Amino acid sequence: MDWTWFHKFGSPPHVYRLAGTLTPWFAWPAGLLIAAALYGGLVLAPPDYQQGDGFRIIYVHAPSAWVSTMVYAVMATSAAIGLIWRMKVAHAVAASCAGIGASFTAASLVTGMLWGEPMWGTWWVWDPRLVAQLVLLFLFVGYVGLRSAIDDLGRADRASAVLAIVGVVNLPIIRYSVEWWNSIHQAPSVMKMDRPSMPIDMLAPLLMMLLGFTLFFAAVLLVRLRAELLRRERAAAWVKEVVS
Repeated sequence: MDWTWFHKFGSPPHVYRLAGTLTPWFAWPAGLLIAAALYGGLVLAPPDYQQGDGFRIIYVHAPSAWVSTMVYAVMATSAAIGLIWRMKVAHAVAASCAGIGASFTAASLVTGMLWGEPMWGTWWVWDPRLVAQLVLLFLFVGYVGLRSAIDDLGRADRASAVLAIVGVVNLPIIRYSVEWWNSIHQAPSVMKMDRPSMPIDMLAPLLMMLLGFTLFFAAVLLVRLRAELLRRERAAAWVKEVVS
């Protein structure tokens, strides 16, 4: 079997060109899905029988929380690949994920606080799910800070990769915290073994937003990856050709 196609993913110029080609294919569907989901969730979906219109923040909160954990999984996997097989492109993918993941995590925490104040009567509680999500934000920020603190790129890649891999232990805690401990956080209503407990007119916009946010992450990742590759390979001949 010819594995040449696979080895091309370790080539910065190939990945740079591929990322530029794929970005619109993720960005445009993401924009359309997010716009449709916002209209469906904020306008068409009926108010919740307990929370009223306050439940609508779920259309930003839940997708942000979902994507934040997915971004960390992608970052840690890429960091592990870079650490084990010494692939520069994999380290570049991991580095490109950190800022995106921190943004989505912060969005999930802020929207959760905005929901919690009228529903729980407080902006913050030391709930296991909330604490684990806050730890996720610290992991993203710590990853960025560690990379910035080390001047040598190779050492920065290795050190930040170890941190990213160790931090994976927090992902199952985020996912199962409401089941493992006494939590006041709402139990899963979509991602569960049984059928979703949300009616279809509420569920459909949420699923659309989940997909839209996921595609948006992919598009932004590709843009940031191109910039990261140019920064890393700025002395290479192919970069000079691109710039010129």
